[in-house]
Amino acid sequence: MALFGTNGVRGIVNEELTIEMSMNLARSLAAFLQNRGKKSQPTVVIGTDTRISGMMLKAAAVSGLLESGILVIDVGTVPTPSLQYYIKNRQEIDAGIVITASHNPREYNGIKLIAGDGTEFSREDEKAVEDIYNAGEFKAAAWSKTGSLCFESNCNEEYLTGILAIIDRKAIEKKAFKVVTDTGNGAGSLTLPDLMSRLGCKVMALGAQPDGTFPWRNPEPLPDALKEAVAVIRDAATSFDLGIAQDGDADRAVFIDEKGEFIDEEVMLAAVEKYILHKEKGPVVTTVSTSQRFTDIAKDEEVDIYYTPVGSIDVGRKMVEVGAVYGGEGNGGIIYPRHQICRDGAMAAVLVLEMLAHTGMKASEIKDTVPTYFNEKTKIKIAGDLKTVMQTVSDKIKKDEKEIGCLNIETIDGLKLWFAGGWLLIRPSGTEPIIRVTAEAKIKTDVQKYLEIGEKYLNEFAE
Repeated sequence: MALFGTNGVRGIVNEELTIEMSMNLARSLAAFLQNRGKKSQPTVVIGTDTRISGMMLKAAAVSGLLESGILVIDVGTVPTPSLQYYIKNRQEIDAGIVITASHNPREYNGIKLIAGDGTEFSREDEKAVEDIYNAGEFKAAAWSKTGSLCFESNCNEEYLTGILAIIDRKAIEKKAFKVVTDTGNGAGSLTLPDLMSRLGCKVMALGAQPDGTFPWRNPEPLPDALKEAVAVIRDAATSFDLGIAQDGDADRAVFIDEKGEFIDEEVMLAAVEKYILHKEKGPVVTTVSTSQRFTDIAKDEEVDIYYTPVGSIDVGRKMVEVGAVYGGEGNGGIIYPRHQICRDGAMAAVLVLEMLAHTGMKASEIKDTVPTYFNEKTKIKIAGDLKTVMQTVSDKIKKDEKEIGCLNIETIDGLKLWFAGGWLLIRPSGTEPIIRVTAEAKIKTDVQKYLEIGEKYLNEFAE
């Protein structure tokens, strides 16, 4: 049974994701840690986002850990990067569990595993835990060696203090920015508005009451979900400098400029890359689905660039391997290793404010600092096994390579077809029965042409 998708284990609560699954995953993690033999009683940190099923699933996971003889630290309701920062700073901690479904709808929840250095579990370690889970190779400790549970209430404060320690706080405070935050009743409600206030910003906080039913908006901060924030910024009487919105577990952030226009996440990822590389040279890492803007800037700055499959796990692991100074995904997932090697929505927000403070530009001018590309995405629901369909599509495309004008094909994650004017990515989802199609080019008409090529090969397999 495959458990882990692109980012942890996720499913609809009490249907696909149950308390039994949560407990057995925790037992499997315990067995994984014990099998490594470093400690007789490993230590695991656990926390949740604000979802109403979080306490139920956490209780089940804690029970599985305690039964297995694990020492457990419960940090409460926290953004995912807050828990990761807590682990990173403590050598005695062996792993972490975050109960979160990130940007997924209300009815979902999930379980994400964190390594002892604060990064996400590697794909290899996820597979090892999954194998233990499927084989049922976990066992209860003797009555005298069951685990213990303690509670930590300072996790979020430590996280915010860590962010403030590495940025140019004075430059931001001097600007006295006016910002709108929309944390969508998620875990970022406990950290982002407070962080902005500490930086001297005047803050209007929307959706800042933690509520796992997400009454304000859906957890994913898409433009359609941010209409209230946009309306506030566009009100002529307010004169806000920036809007910042986060997803349910606050590991990502998206931005709205002072005119109330949504700033494309790919644009922001590249703009911050350019800002960071002007201060510090070094390798950068991103996924095969990221805009060519990111590549162009790396080449202009004469630094090495590395590509990974889609997913913050893969990006983070590669960043560790190559000693990267910056990385991320074009979905609001900025990774700044001076703080920690994980997606971090609050760190991203502060980097953007620092960039605006140092450059003197307005948020609406950010797009003008990076190359212009056109990008479109679609997804096709597939009837049948995704792996089989991808192999069939791959065979057909390779046969027609010259006919469709393809210059090169990369297979880091799915199929990435390079053309004279841009590229096309055909990639199976790690969590749904769909295949995603993304196209990018300098000329808008080329984008549609590439997209149609992808759809042509996939439509015969559509549900």
